[in-house]
Amino acid sequence: MIELIQSLFSFIMHIDQHLVDIIQKFGIWSYGILFTIVFVETGVVIFPFLPGDSLLFASGAFAALGAFNLPILLLVFFVAAVFGDTVNYEIGHKVGTSISPKSFLGRIINQERMQKAQDFFNKHGGKTIIFARFMPFIRTFIPFVAGASRMHYRHFIMYNIIGAVLWVTICTFAGYYFGNIPIIKDNFSKVILIIIFVSVLPAVIGFMKAKVKK
Repeated sequence: MIELIQSLFSFIMHIDQHLVDIIQKFGIWSYGILFTIVFVETGVVIFPFLPGDSLLFASGAFAALGAFNLPILLLVFFVAAVFGDTVNYEIGHKVGTSISPKSFLGRIINQERMQKAQDFFNKHGGKTIIFARFMPFIRTFIPFVAGASRMHYRHFIMYNIIGAVLWVTICTFAGYYFGNIPIIKDNFSKVILIIIFVSVLPAVIGFMKAKVKK
């Protein structure tokens, strides 16, 4: 387990180097690997720790160098993000209300939180789905809660698509235009840390405000 965590941490922090290895070994099939990572990160509620924003940013930087075709890359990420959230929503819709309170998810998702999620989605559903795209961990959890709290699928899929378009284009184009600037390229690991920090900052602030208010 420790080795797995170390490998995952290394992959996230040195994602540029690992992408080089993936491109060299798998060629055009690299698109399939990128699709799988984004799909699992957004679609399976127990895998929120896979790279998301950093993967899009790094892939955009490689697209600027010609390693990826930018339109194809954007399409792959968009389809993976939409399908991932849709699968996550369906899982939440099917099993969200029947999770054992003693299970891992049951300790996180209880009836009180489900009711709060239902009330929140009734009032701010669209904004929740869109903003969650830019928050690691939370973007994996929100579609599940949306399904479990019975958010209307027509509303969910609309905001799912809008959020995916914004997330994929902003993060990928950021890497495409800025990823190869010397100061960023030479300090890529630090840039990844900054991306992660900025991404989780709104969630931390929201959590602290909720605690203070409570």
